[in-house]
Amino acid sequence: MSAGDQELARDLGFLEAYTIGLGTMIGAGIFVLPSIAANQAGPASMVSFFFGGMVSLLAALSLSELATGMPKAGGSYYYVNRALGPFFGSIVGWGMWAGLTFASAFYMIGFGQYFLSGLGSYVPFLAESELGITVAALVMAAMLTGVNYYGVKETGSLQNVIVLSLVALILAFLALGALSGPTIGEFNPSGWPAVAATIGTVYVSFIGFEVIATSAEEIKNPSRNLPLAMIAAVVTPTLMYVGVMWISTGTLSIGALDASNIPVADVAAEFLRGFASAIPFVSVSPGALGAAGSIAMIVGAVLATISSANASILSAARVNFAMGRDKILVEWLNEVHDRFRTPYRSITATGIITLVLIAVGAGIGTLAEVASFMYLVTYALVHVAVVVLRRAEPADYEPTFQIPSVLYPFVPILGALACLAVLFQMIVTFEPMVLLGEGVVGVEIALPFTISVVGIIGIGIIAAGIAWYYTYARDRAPSQSLVGDAIAPEPAAAADRDGRYRVVVPVANPETERDLLRMAAASAHAHEDDNAELIAVNVIEVPQQTSLSQDVAFEEERVERQQELLSAARDIAAELDIGLRTRAIVGRDTGSVILDVIEEEDADHVFLGWKGSRSTREHVLGSTIDPVVGRASCDATLVKLGPEETPGEGDIMVLAGEGPHAPVAARRAAEFVTTAGEDATLTLLNVQQPEDGDEDQSPQERGEALIDDLAERAGIEYMQYDQRVVVAEDVESAILEAADDYDTVCVGATRSGPVTQAVFGSVPEAVGEAVDRTVVMARGPEESTMSIREAIARRLSVS
Repeated sequence: MSAGDQELARDLGFLEAYTIGLGTMIGAGIFVLPSIAANQAGPASMVSFFFGGMVSLLAALSLSELATGMPKAGGSYYYVNRALGPFFGSIVGWGMWAGLTFASAFYMIGFGQYFLSGLGSYVPFLAESELGITVAALVMAAMLTGVNYYGVKETGSLQNVIVLSLVALILAFLALGALSGPTIGEFNPSGWPAVAATIGTVYVSFIGFEVIATSAEEIKNPSRNLPLAMIAAVVTPTLMYVGVMWISTGTLSIGALDASNIPVADVAAEFLRGFASAIPFVSVSPGALGAAGSIAMIVGAVLATISSANASILSAARVNFAMGRDKILVEWLNEVHDRFRTPYRSITATGIITLVLIAVGAGIGTLAEVASFMYLVTYALVHVAVVVLRRAEPADYEPTFQIPSVLYPFVPILGALACLAVLFQMIVTFEPMVLLGEGVVGVEIALPFTISVVGIIGIGIIAAGIAWYYTYARDRAPSQSLVGDAIAPEPAAAADRDGRYRVVVPVANPETERDLLRMAAASAHAHEDDNAELIAVNVIEVPQQTSLSQDVAFEEERVERQQELLSAARDIAAELDIGLRTRAIVGRDTGSVILDVIEEEDADHVFLGWKGSRSTREHVLGSTIDPVVGRASCDATLVKLGPEETPGEGDIMVLAGEGPHAPVAARRAAEFVTTAGEDATLTLLNVQQPEDGDEDQSPQERGEALIDDLAERAGIEYMQYDQRVVVAEDVESAILEAADDYDTVCVGATRSGPVTQAVFGSVPEAVGEAVDRTVVMARGPEESTMSIREAIARRLSVS
């Protein structure tokens, strides 16, 4: 098995993918751009935002098809490189990286403006100055670079909380602002050319959905969740931006907006002061209410700009990796840190460039426009890539979502033309010339034209990408352009799978692998009529900051160890005469990955090893075991291997109780005995307390009756087994003492439901921890209740 055989776990549902995109798109754009856009186009700038959203919506449709057809790290870069070849791949790769660094610098300056200009009004020592804003931006950019360098795992969850909080804050702003009755003056004072040019300025607000594409290989049910997340991540902020510009230009004058470093906060303060003055029964002073609204928006802006910059840094590292994988970029830049397992060099380089852009004093508007420029170039080529791949239909292009036939090829054609039109507006500035002659009235003509500063920078970045291709990548990157092979697609044959009894066995320790697989095989052999097979799974866990395929490329030692484990599993399965498949997976969380495998394989049984120690902290039995046995939709068996050479053989005892999972443990024991042969014995043990006032039956009789009932419920009454009833006051101590007489002890879970203080129950886990024998804890399919968040995520992920 090669590294290319590795699977990448799909950890992101619709909600996670949606918030990843939305987190970038409601960042500095919605808080900073209203002042810049209003200065350029007045209230008509809301039209600029609307058309910017429409351009992005077209790109989102094309990207959704590409991402579900080739879900690889790198997003747009990968699709363009695959369809159009490394020449255009180099342009887009360098362009995306540059765009993300310019965007990160834009977000950080927005952070500095709100942090100092906003909070400085309320916190005396935060004095507002251009230098102070720059310093604040530099410090926060350095901190975010450090966070991603060290791989803080909690950043993903924090991102979701921030994004959902921002959505609630902006919705409140829109609702209260609408109630205040905003009044629009002259709608389009600068003319429609200015409106068109402003689209390029504000387009940086809409690049967030690209982050979803760069994570395509990690999204669950991508045929539905990916396009839905992309479209939602475009439509939501588009409507928000239009609403924010309506309220902003209807509340403050264009001059006041242009002069403000914190426009949304100033707008909120203004209309809240009006509320306080207009409503007589409100006891809060207008100034205090206005200040409260302003502070709320300032805090939201600070969080939004941090969230946006963090997402951009992560995306830049993934684009770098994809370029290195295709030999367009030096592999040195993508090396994974030995300790933190993050692409530290790529993150550091992105951080340094961002810091330089902040330090040199590039204007916030210029930063936004350059970022927009590079992504408009990218999306124009993305639309072309869709057409090429549709016609070429390569073997590795199997989109589960396609642009509807009624919209194809109009979407990619219109999308490419729209991107080029906005780019033209950004590059070329026409300046009227007045021709004067004797007795002649001046005549204005639209010549000559000039190239804008943004156009010069953007063209320079493209030229750098071309130069890099010819000097470095041309001789290294494989030529794979499909333009010449754009032919009619051929239908692909659908895969067919027969039903089998499947046992999923996560393997991680070579010392216990053989015994664990042998015991799992014993369970599988009991279902030979169902064509049973084992599925050996090993998971390499990586942090959020590292793309999954990047870890595969650089963690050679861990990948090799994974391959050795699964190769040994195949050898063991051959000796045991049992069918086995292996799955090598790279994911964020091992427990979640195993649960996904159970669902994908429609598994009947999951078989896990356990070290035999419990925790009183976050996890009861372990971070991997708890979620699996707590939520597995199939039988779950947990094994602590004892010191004997043949666990699951010899004298096997089942703890016979009245719990719902006791029959599952009895069936496990019966499976082991059947496979072990004549030398194995089976004992059903029940512990009864002394007389409790029941005169009809003695403790011995009650125990025997319970054992017979268990054998019948388990369907093993046909087998030969011994009955053993122990009468004792202390049930747990009696069980532990009796267990020493057997080689293997099987016990069923005594509780159901989600993980709380125990997973299988206190008695089974105490037996597993204290008994110096092989201990098997078993439970049937778990139907635990879900939290509200889990229920929403599950509902959204169902096709």
